[in-house]
Amino acid sequence: MAKKRILVCGATGFIGRNVAEILARRDDFEVIGVWNKRPVFDHPNLTWRQADLTNAADVDRVLDGIDVVVQAAATTSGSKDIVTRPFIHVTDNAVMNSLLFRAAHTKKTGQVLFFSCTVMLQSSEEPQAEDAFDPRRELHPRYFGVGWTKLYVEKMCEFYSRIGPTKYTIIRHTNIFGPHDKFDLERSHVFGATITKVLSAKDHIVVWGTGEEARDLLYVDDLVNFCERAIDQQKDGLALLNVGAGQAVSIKDLVHKIVTASGKTLRIEHDLSQPTIKTTLSLDCGKAKAMFGWSPQTSLDEGIQRTIAWWRKHIGPTLSQ
Repeated sequence: MAKKRILVCGATGFIGRNVAEILARRDDFEVIGVWNKRPVFDHPNLTWRQADLTNAADVDRVLDGIDVVVQAAATTSGSKDIVTRPFIHVTDNAVMNSLLFRAAHTKKTGQVLFFSCTVMLQSSEEPQAEDAFDPRRELHPRYFGVGWTKLYVEKMCEFYSRIGPTKYTIIRHTNIFGPHDKFDLERSHVFGATITKVLSAKDHIVVWGTGEEARDLLYVDDLVNFCERAIDQQKDGLALLNVGAGQAVSIKDLVHKIVTASGKTLRIEHDLSQPTIKTTLSLDCGKAKAMFGWSPQTSLDEGIQRTIAWWRKHIGPTLSQ
């Protein structure tokens, strides 16, 4: 039987690299990674195609002969840019997804997996299902641009699923963490930044804001497992599914967990002059379990331990040079 040809866009990024490396282990998949500026990495079962996904000719070329597109390419950054430069999350992401979906439609690609997010959802103490978004309610001001861009791209998935044979899987994932994440303090999200702060600290760390905001945190291997199940099992032309741990942890508690897991004794200080986006959010992932039998298998504590071990092996030595 012919192998299914999987194109992973953004394969040199955090989620894309984990998807590419894990899917490449399967004998029934041929995995091709797309890269643009970031250098590629060696993997025995992975081939590469270079492309600027905001260029229509490049997109058309790299989708030739592809069965499944995993769209993990995006312009992303941390909370500092969300506050000071929110426009960087809008234009390129809208353009690249428009071009990818059009090419998938014209080439009758079998399936597209699109990584959405949860920034369009309102803060809530209760886990939110897929139908929780209410367009009549204002999005959080700091998430307005990226939130509506994600919603627009979700609707593009629905549009193309209605007019052609390509199946679309919209993955509304929560905060993902694990190996290959951004761990520098300028571009990283809260988890990666905290890991670096803790493991680099001598006697204390400084946490931005009050730490009251709470996030649903999912280890990256569980996200990739969901992707595999969607590729193997999806029958419907369109599926929009929550993918998360299903419970929220405050940033304050997360910092304490990481400090404890590190084995270090550190004083924790809060810099209240830095931005805090005071929201609480977790996801109801019952639909993913019902449709694909998926549920997270890695606890937060286990994921923290795995990420610390990976950081000490791959990131720590580079900082000490």
